[in-house]
Amino acid sequence: MQKERTVFAQLMEFNPWYEFDKCVDRYGGNKSTRKLRCHGQFLIMSFAQLTYRESLRDIETCLQAVGQKLYQTGIRRHVPKSTLADANENRDWRIFSDFAHILIGQAARLYSGEPFGAELSSAAYALDSTTIDLCLSLFPWAKFRKTKAAIKLHTLLTWHGNFPTLVIMTSGKVHDVNILDEMTFDPGAFYVMDRGYVDFGRLHRIHRSSAFFVTRAKANFKFQRRYSAAVDTSTGLRFDQTVVLTGFYPRQQYPDTLRRIGYVDPDTGKRLIFLTNNMTVPALTITQLYRCRWPVELFFKWIKQHLRIKAFYGMSPNAVKTQIWIAIAVYVLIAIVRKTLRLQHSPYTILQILSLTLFEKIPISQVLFQPSLQSQHARIDNQPCLQGF
Repeated sequence: MQKERTVFAQLMEFNPWYEFDKCVDRYGGNKSTRKLRCHGQFLIMSFAQLTYRESLRDIETCLQAVGQKLYQTGIRRHVPKSTLADANENRDWRIFSDFAHILIGQAARLYSGEPFGAELSSAAYALDSTTIDLCLSLFPWAKFRKTKAAIKLHTLLTWHGNFPTLVIMTSGKVHDVNILDEMTFDPGAFYVMDRGYVDFGRLHRIHRSSAFFVTRAKANFKFQRRYSAAVDTSTGLRFDQTVVLTGFYPRQQYPDTLRRIGYVDPDTGKRLIFLTNNMTVPALTITQLYRCRWPVELFFKWIKQHLRIKAFYGMSPNAVKTQIWIAIAVYVLIAIVRKTLRLQHSPYTILQILSLTLFEKIPISQVLFQPSLQSQHARIDNQPCLQGF
């Protein structure tokens, strides 16, 4: 019965385990395995992410402390830290990467009609990256600079639900703009990015794909104005111009017209200039699109909070990638649960509640549906939009 199962077991039931088994079979994950199969490894690593465990020893100690409840979580037996370390070290990380992408596809279907901050009917994505610093002596394979190691996560975040639809992991040396070469663009969708992605040849590829981009203009941006549209200055807009590039190489790379929009943030007084290839959407909506890219920063904040240097459970590339992909899978699973149960809390709030209630034997919907948190949730979710750009 449901009341006899822990909240953790109920949460894990939202995973499509038949798809997980396909990923395991694809890479032979359970071949020659006696003690810890892929299913158990995923459960233990998910438990570690949800409860903020700091090390393998921390995981082992906490699982021992659970006692008889361990079996009721779905983890059938006590697992020594050495066994978990070997699994993370040797079991192909692509098992968990493929499964995370399956969850991402499931979440995308659930959130396809979800509204977001800007008045726009098209799909919208935020593209950004974050650098996770590592200790060079412990992670020599991730050398970034002379005395520093790092890996970089390049993430495409959909605003219909605020979860990642694409995650590319590279060394810290890879520049952000190179990721545009590995992406495909949906016609009619908006891709919002910062100035680090301004490369007119690559932006023109987005334009040729019938997709739209919104970015910030660099200080040395050279152009010739062709037309100026009227704007309502009371909204913060300064100008709405149609321009062409004047530099020799930029003009060769992007021969079509661009739209240049000036805006003054009413809260901070900061002057901002945006570039886009969309000529029909109202200028104020373009500024709102860039303003609402804050969720990608919150996602990276969550990743960094859970993947601090002392929280990595292994030092090999396979162990690090395994942990990151399971962390992403857990984050997307929370988004799926949030939509399925029609919860109003933010993913961050849900994670905080689950971290304290995983071993309770009550229905998960009862744990997560707490009307007293509604007002707090509203304040948290509205806060990023007030912080501006």
